[in-house]
Amino acid sequence: MMPSTVEVWMSDELAARFTEAQEQVKTLTTRPSNEDLLQLYALFKQGTVGDVQGKRPGMMDFKGRAKHDAWAGKKGMTQAEAQEGYVALVARLLGG
Repeated sequence: MMPSTVEVWMSDELAARFTEAQEQVKTLTTRPSNEDLLQLYALFKQGTVGDVQGKRPGMMDFKGRAKHDAWAGKKGMTQAEAQEGYVALVARLLGG
């Protein structure tokens, strides 16, 4: 079954906003909180790769473990939902 013209347009429009948000996040003048950084990471990974992959890092890899856990927390979220969430989070961080 072929997607409708509206579905294709919405997909293209979301992809453009997602790409733009990836560029905008690089312009932040203050470092986001660790929680916001983890959410950015998790939403980006879910929005580009899908559900978490690979083994959970070991106990001593605190950063890797936190990132893995944040991504795992998005399990089941569609890539479009994750991209929308990423765009919204970047807008909030930019004050928009």
